[in-house]
Amino acid sequence: MATKLKAPPSDTKEIVDVPWAYRDTVARLSPGGRYIDAETDVDSPWVPFGDNAAIKHLSFDVRTNTYSNILWMKGPGTIGTHLHRGTVTMVTLTGSVRYLEYDWVGTPGGLILETPGEAHTLVTEHPEGCKLFGWMNGPIEFYDAQGTYMDTVDVWWFIEHYENHCKEHGIPINQKLYL
Repeated sequence: MATKLKAPPSDTKEIVDVPWAYRDTVARLSPGGRYIDAETDVDSPWVPFGDNAAIKHLSFDVRTNTYSNILWMKGPGTIGTHLHRGTVTMVTLTGSVRYLEYDWVGTPGGLILETPGEAHTLVTEHPEGCKLFGWMNGPIEFYDAQGTYMDTVDVWWFIEHYENHCKEHGIPINQKLYL
């Protein structure tokens, strides 16, 4: 009976030439791996998102309507009621956050999973607000306090949000953010 692999071996610190039949095709068509510095404004600035929040854009993938960013709520506040048409995966980086519609509170290191078709209202009561890393797919519809549709945000909206801010402030647009 063969022993099942428990973890990949990792006894070398050098590049291994892996045989890969599609190496040339990947090199020609893949946007490639990249590193985005999320700790500073070198790769992406904080872009205002309402009066008490900002977004640091990390990636835009127009092929799948997928986008990644850090949402920073700078103090106690709310991100309006919204309906997800795609999936969202978030990690609480700092502070704490909750949804009015749920009975849990997200704290640093916690994973938040949102499924399509759910509407909710994001709130932080933490005195220093919160930062959330998010990986989102699909459009998000925003509604006012009466349930009236206001706007839809998606990868195209987030690209405009980022690019318009950069143009207004003389910041070069970082092509590394586009997958």
